[in-house]
Amino acid sequence: MSNSEIDSRGGKINSGSMLSGVVEIKKNSSSYSSLLRETGRDAPETLYCIGDISLLNRRSAAVVGARKASQYGRWAAFNIGRKLAGHGIVTVSGLAYGCDSEAHKGALSVNGRTIAVLGSGPDVCYPKRNRAIYDSILENGGLIVSEHEPGIIPLPAYFAQRNRIISGLSILTVVTEAGIASGSLITAERAADQGRTVMAVPYNMSSINGIGCNKLIQDGAGIVAGIADILEELGITQHDDDEIDLSGLSPEEKRLLNLVRADGEISLNYAAARTGRKISEINAAAALLEIKGFIVTSLGKLYIAK
Repeated sequence: MSNSEIDSRGGKINSGSMLSGVVEIKKNSSSYSSLLRETGRDAPETLYCIGDISLLNRRSAAVVGARKASQYGRWAAFNIGRKLAGHGIVTVSGLAYGCDSEAHKGALSVNGRTIAVLGSGPDVCYPKRNRAIYDSILENGGLIVSEHEPGIIPLPAYFAQRNRIISGLSILTVVTEAGIASGSLITAERAADQGRTVMAVPYNMSSINGIGCNKLIQDGAGIVAGIADILEELGITQHDDDEIDLSGLSPEEKRLLNLVRADGEISLNYAAARTGRKISEINAAAALLEIKGFIVTSLGKLYIAK
């Protein structure tokens, strides 16, 4: 028997690999991503895949961001991934710590499909601590993609190279958080070079982690003032059930929740100043909202819950 056999979908199953089920897809195969092929030299001659290769030709959006992400960056990535999946869009990211992981988890939280593009062989989960996410992607009908053969360990240069695949597979790329030297900016640059839409989540001027996002917006990237902006760019009308049911909240809880929703994240002191309430009263309302699943609290700040 030969070392490989042709898969009926146009790929080549590498039976000699370390992991059965690895599908080798050539650039001229009908299974190869048509969007990625359009990028010309950015498109690898071969993709090594594990999972549902039909996702390579589904409508997809990249969601990327900082590895050392803030709570707000994590929240943004998770909720964008979740909302995209809820509207049938495949979330593409790089399985890295921080925002990438949250984007995958957001899609998975609503049983959505997500693609992880690795800087190693498709059977080599990196970082190792993200093995649970890696496994969940496959268990939920997602896809692991790499331009490297099975067994190849990650090298620093591979991560920058794989960013062109993340953007190349996607209609648009959303940067949820980025410092001035963030690898996410490389993904955004490649997306722009490929003629794809780039969007970024804005940050306040004091946020070091958000400088890269603000610079992208300054250079012409679309502003993500709300997740609806991404859906609008994709030509999607929000579902009627996207609105949050606030009927079970007290007037105080609604007021605090509306403050958090308006700003994305607020401090307890800011909430007290805006509402005229004592910190203890804000804490009490915040605790109830957190129990009910509307917000999360961290280090004296309030955020919309996942």
